[in-house]
Amino acid sequence: MKTKRPELVAPAGDLEKLKVAIVYGADSVYIGGKEFGLRKYAGNFDFDSMKEGIEFAHRYGKKVYLTANIFARNEDIKKVDEFFDSIKDLGFDGIIVSDLGIFKKAKRLGIPIHISTQANTTNFESARFWYELGAKRIVLARELSLEEIKEIRQNVPQDLELEAFVHGAVCISYSGRCFLSAYMTYRDANRGECAHPCRYKYYIMEEKRPGQYFEVFEDVDGTYIFNSKDLCMVEHIDKLVKAGIDAFKIEGRMKSSFYVGTVVSVYRKAIDRYLQDPEHFEVDPQWLEEIAKCSHRSYTTNFYFGKPSHNDYKFDSSKYIREYEFIGIVKEVLEDGWAVVEQRNRFFRGDVAEVMLPDGTYFVQKLDNIFDLEGNPLDVVPHAQQLTKIKFDKPVVEFAMLRKKVEE
Repeated sequence: MKTKRPELVAPAGDLEKLKVAIVYGADSVYIGGKEFGLRKYAGNFDFDSMKEGIEFAHRYGKKVYLTANIFARNEDIKKVDEFFDSIKDLGFDGIIVSDLGIFKKAKRLGIPIHISTQANTTNFESARFWYELGAKRIVLARELSLEEIKEIRQNVPQDLELEAFVHGAVCISYSGRCFLSAYMTYRDANRGECAHPCRYKYYIMEEKRPGQYFEVFEDVDGTYIFNSKDLCMVEHIDKLVKAGIDAFKIEGRMKSSFYVGTVVSVYRKAIDRYLQDPEHFEVDPQWLEEIAKCSHRSYTTNFYFGKPSHNDYKFDSSKYIREYEFIGIVKEVLEDGWAVVEQRNRFFRGDVAEVMLPDGTYFVQKLDNIFDLEGNPLDVVPHAQQLTKIKFDKPVVEFAMLRKKVEE
């Protein structure tokens, strides 16, 4: 029997990231509007950029899903109909919701409805319930093991799609439903305003339970007792497929285009490798090397193989590991090896960069020929999003990205 091809679902915090995700190999992207999504501080999309993004994705035969997965309060629910009316004809391929009130209002649009991981679907009866209400896909709770997912798959209709997160930051609260941000900063995580207090520095003291201790690791700055490592399941593609997961989701609408392109490219190669020969699937060590080049924390498999232990948390720091720096993206290809590159971090004439291409390959380029758009030579490109002309030794394409190793 032919192995079912899993869908690779990528985050898109803005229009550029949407396009990068698509050309680097995603099958679909999820985006947020200016309201009702859980990443209020991502760039997000207005009406025009939604329209352009959907048209771009559909030209490639890819899908775009809209996040409307806040837990709505009365003031929110009053505005949902107006928002849905404004986007209903844009061509979205699905709407991701968690709130029953928003679900009810989304049903009238005739667009497939996906149930967000925020709805914490942890059993097959809950999945059946959503299916009977009209849901097409369940984004499963992050607290599930592969064995639990297999059992859900075996006990729900085969046309109900199951999606699960496979890569990215992990929230320490139950299915991401957290009140810590609202309590500490008055920014409600369940309405898209999370301040990420789980990454703050903490000390713990319990004065009424002598002899009952919580093991805490700390440095001179404090401790990071809620600070989960990042999820990474690229080494376990075969197990994810065999568990019956239809769609593999990457977290990161707040992350850079470089992160999106890198992670999508690696998972694309891993999935394709598995589909070519499921019986003899092997992990390519280069996949892990590539993923390590984008900003990340240490990695964990979270709940997939059992409950996380202290080894799945990083107690000494909340900082990201940054081995490479994203320095530019190709905006336009010119003649004779020249291209227009938009700066993302400062770089200098003579720097050695890796040029990452959407097909998952890269080449090394010394940046000897850098000019501004008027043809003046540049020794340094210091300004954010500064446009430059660079001569490349090998062919590049639009959305190729330049990275350089961070000097220690």
